[in-house]
Amino acid sequence: MTKSELIKNISAQYPHLSVRDIEMATRQMLDYLSDALAEGERIEIRGFGSFSMHVRPAKQGRNPKTGEPVLVPEKRVPHFKPGKELREQVDYPEAVAGSKV
Repeated sequence: MTKSELIKNISAQYPHLSVRDIEMATRQMLDYLSDALAEGERIEIRGFGSFSMHVRPAKQGRNPKTGEPVLVPEKRVPHFKPGKELREQVDYPEAVAGSKV
């Protein structure tokens, strides 16, 4: 699902909200999440999952074309760990859907 599809789905579910307001709220939420991760903060959304930064240490790599050793610098990469409810919904969608009715 793309961001524009998400906005379209939310606006279909909540017709009393303007598309412009939904776009702004979505953009602000994603910007806040991105900024928090860039500052090294951990984000936890109960029932959905948590976002954190993992550090990949510098390592010795190899240039595939020449075979020469190359130093690959340290990297910070975003990591998502799904929450229990999301994992259950993905693994057993019919069981979760049936319990919400």
